[in-house]
Amino acid sequence: MQNTFDTLIDSFIENKVGISENFLSPSLAAHLKENLGVLFGGKQMKQAGTGNSELVSHNDLIRSDIIYWLDRKHNDPWENSFFDLMDEFVNHLNATCYTGITGYEFHYALYQKGTFYKKHLDQFKNNGSRKYSMITYLNTNWQLADGGELCIHQNGETQNISPSNCKSVFFKSGELEHEVLTTNKPRMSITGWLTIRQ
Repeated sequence: MQNTFDTLIDSFIENKVGISENFLSPSLAAHLKENLGVLFGGKQMKQAGTGNSELVSHNDLIRSDIIYWLDRKHNDPWENSFFDLMDEFVNHLNATCYTGITGYEFHYALYQKGTFYKKHLDQFKNNGSRKYSMITYLNTNWQLADGGELCIHQNGETQNISPSNCKSVFFKSGELEHEVLTTNKPRMSITGWLTIRQ
């Protein structure tokens, strides 16, 4: 996995947006996608808000995805495999870049047809613990016409990144504004943040 991690880190250093096309194995991505589908079918996914638990708000005109938080306490073998992968990545990131990451938080995100997330920063106004944002996609055979790109805003320009299967995107939470463009079919990911102690 070190080559995959280095690809993500090197592209981040070059462009402030790290991209690895094959961060997940196809098998792990398939199992995580299946989990997400079961959660959605069981009506366990909830409307996403903006802000944290102290300052949360819900507004479909800003953000219209639904989410489910991952936790090792759920004892799901595939989600725990994802956490094991993240532990490896964080250890490598800290060892090579001295980032001081001490934790992370991740959730499934499902954008149904016609949904989006307007331009925003991932950093809370009242809490600076989120240092890096990381999105890993679970969408097979994604086509340009499907929409749903991650649009990064940087230096007056935009970079559109397709949410194709197994890809991971990595950037500083408090620096780059970004948005999810309207998707034309269901769009699935694991989205989260690498954190430091406050």
